Amino acid sequence: MRYPNVIPAVFVDRPNRFIARCRLEDQLLTVHVKNTGRCRELLLPGASVWLTRSNNFHRKTAYDLIAVQKGDRLINMDAAAPNAAFGEYAKTGNFLPGATVRAEVPYGGSRFDFLLEQAGKCHFVEVKGVTLEHGGIVRFPDAPTERGVKHIKELTAAAAAGYGAHAVFIVQMADVRWLEPNDDTHPAFGQALREAAHAGVDIRAFWCKVTPDSMALAGEVSVRL
Repeated sequence: MRYPNVIPAVFVDRPNRFIARCRLEDQLLTVHVKNTGRCRELLLPGASVWLTRSNNFHRKTAYDLIAVQKGDRLINMDAAAPNAAFGEYAKTGNFLPGATVRAEVPYGGSRFDFLLEQAGKCHFVEVKGVTLEHGGIVRFPDAPTERGVKHIKELTAAAAAGYGAHAVFIVQMADVRWLEPNDDTHPAFGQALREAAHAGVDIRAFWCKVTPDSMALAGEVSVRL
């Protein structure tokens, strides 16, 4: 996936979870943050960030904040990017060869991100974006997510009903060692994920090649539960 009209800026502060203030040359811009997570370890005063200009001229904010530099790592922090990147990847047949791909499919009390149909079998896929990293180890979630627990339990139920069920974590950066559940932040999510794996849910993670104006799945990352 690729963004248009990307420019560099410097992060100043984040008055609330929806907006940030960034300095572009001699201008102080209010921009939309495309991630409502905490991102406290990413959005630090003085951090280099990248903005993409919206094509909607009626918006109050002209730019979206999509990426941030953390040390040597460029991290995409657009919450919509993991689904877009996985959709592109799945449609090439790299995830399930020959599968058809549909987005936003209801099942039980949830709406899964994707339904892939391969050789007459339905596979539900739930995608989670990962931006929390320390020492090359990435963790999910970065904040408690009851919605995430619900999705994992619905995947477990789908697997028990005979469907293919996949929890896919999209690591929005490169050069990571492994992914693990963030039990310190939300132990219930980690427990649900381990129960899902025991029940036959396929749990996978992919790292991404990230540039200021693009993100694409590039390889698998081991998952340690």
